[in-house]
Amino acid sequence: MATAVELQGDVDRTDVPRIVRTAVQLGLLESAFVFLMSLASRFLSGPVETILLGVLLVIGLALVSGLPGVWTRARTIEGIAGAAGIGLGATLVYLLVDVALLQPIGTYTNRWRELGGGSNWWYHPVWWMLGTYLPWMGAWFLANQAAKGETPSIPRLMLTAVAGTVLVGAAAVLLHFPGAAWSLPTFGVAFLAGIAGAVVFSGLGLRRR
Repeated sequence: MATAVELQGDVDRTDVPRIVRTAVQLGLLESAFVFLMSLASRFLSGPVETILLGVLLVIGLALVSGLPGVWTRARTIEGIAGAAGIGLGATLVYLLVDVALLQPIGTYTNRWRELGGGSNWWYHPVWWMLGTYLPWMGAWFLANQAAKGETPSIPRLMLTAVAGTVLVGAAAVLLHFPGAAWSLPTFGVAFLAGIAGAVVFSGLGLRRR
């Protein structure tokens, strides 16, 4: 009876079967979005390519950053850590799909291969780190919302994170940071700082217990 009540309550859900199952789901979603983006990069060009890639990138970032925290119902460090675990597991699933399917069928262009210097030894470890970092930050933001009595919201997470990303990206371009430009790659890199800033912003006024 106690277990049934606990599962129905507003608590973190980090049981191993849930973590494994949702990690597989997220890994397959990541693979699908990478596949779609690689196709767009190969067969499109100009503004159409940029717009489509931008839409796919933002949706993909929202799913990777927000879904793990929703799945673990992140309220405490337990749920936040569980979300990061889902992200790490998802990157392992993506690695298998990438090596076994995406790379052999040849949808990648040189631009995609250059992300890892043409080597999986660089490309995949970076993916592991990003795939764990984003769910960690996203779950933290959602947990802060819940602690304030608000309904955890992925759209609110993305709105705040994208606003921070635009500020960081614009500052990098205006300050002539090496490699910074008004481009999707700059947006993607700036999002790492943008989502961290969103977490800080979401914690303002929060009472620490």
